[in-house]
Amino acid sequence: MTSTAPRDTADPLDDLIADVFNRACPSRQTMETVANKWGALALVALTESPYRFNALRRRVDGVSEKMLAQTLHALERDGLVTRDVQATIPPRVEYTLTAPGARIADTLRALLDVLEAEIPAIMTAREDYDRRH
Repeated sequence: MTSTAPRDTADPLDDLIADVFNRACPSRQTMETVANKWGALALVALTESPYRFNALRRRVDGVSEKMLAQTLHALERDGLVTRDVQATIPPRVEYTLTAPGARIADTLRALLDVLEAEIPAIMTAREDYDRRH
């Protein structure tokens, strides 16, 4: 049986249509985190296995402790990463990907694979450009 009565509680997200090209779209903020080098590298690293904070910092060579903490916080807020605090002494914290985080990380991994494969051509193009300018 269907009801024609209006809904008692309207959820504004019911009408949300994501459009990353619209400056007001909330996907822009997530894109900033994911497309940032530290966000992308952290997500791709987490496809390998769950990581503790310092192990992830070593894996993502060059990221500062502060920047990694900010990045993980933003990824957790967006539901792409979970932070699991285990009740041990000292407490053990591990970061893992959620299902949406894994889908995004897999796409980023493909992008990084293409980028790495194209590095010889990119380096040649840079040299050619620098010679001309």
